[in-house]
Amino acid sequence: MQEKTQEENEIDLLELFYVVISKWKMIVLSVVLMAACGFIISAFLLTPQYESTSVLYVLSKSTSITSLADIQMGSSLTNDYVEVVTSRPIIEQVIQNLGLKEETYESIKEKVSIDNPANTRLLKITVRDPNAGMAKVIADELADVSKSFISIKMDQAAPTVTQYGYDDGEPVTPNIVKNTVLGGLIGMVLAMGVVIVSYLLNDTIMTGEDIEKKLGMTVLASIPMDEAEYDGKDKKTKKIKKTKE
Repeated sequence: MQEKTQEENEIDLLELFYVVISKWKMIVLSVVLMAACGFIISAFLLTPQYESTSVLYVLSKSTSITSLADIQMGSSLTNDYVEVVTSRPIIEQVIQNLGLKEETYESIKEKVSIDNPANTRLLKITVRDPNAGMAKVIADELADVSKSFISIKMDQAAPTVTQYGYDDGEPVTPNIVKNTVLGGLIGMVLAMGVVIVSYLLNDTIMTGEDIEKKLGMTVLASIPMDEAEYDGKDKKTKKIKKTKE
């Protein structure tokens, strides 16, 4: 019994495969349309975003790090500075220094991301902005203001700016190729999903095999359909005209 059920499942999967293959034109059309949508949205509707990164090297209070305690203190300070760099006093000072009257603390903070690579005392200050030059200016100013704030307000050795931001003019988003391919994949999945769901929900009985498979009943006999009825036409009897001689 189990072998029979497994055989029926295999036949169903094979039939489903052929159903999907038979709809290849619809699937290809869906892939092309969704890929085109992904390209158009990425190329013409989304605003390109640029990134620039400045890097701070964190020092402890001592002028030279010679002990394990100093190293651990430097790592601990790095974790603290991750929060300090995006604090309100620093960002508002940056806005004031650069004369960014249209920007607010919240709008600038959304553009800033801080990264501390594992097992390092480096802080990467990355700014994303629609203007490549502005992204660099904000990242550099954040590094300078953070450096002064940490030295004065936190009574710690000022971090060293090891790298100021770069303005290479290459947007980081949107990725047109990636979005086009992703759109095509989404189109393929949607089209195949529609075909599969339609197949699974189709309970129309067309053949004797469908009766056995869907209703679990055995067909004892079948009545052939008259050709005229199958074509939807009524049978017409031939009329014989008698002619007078």
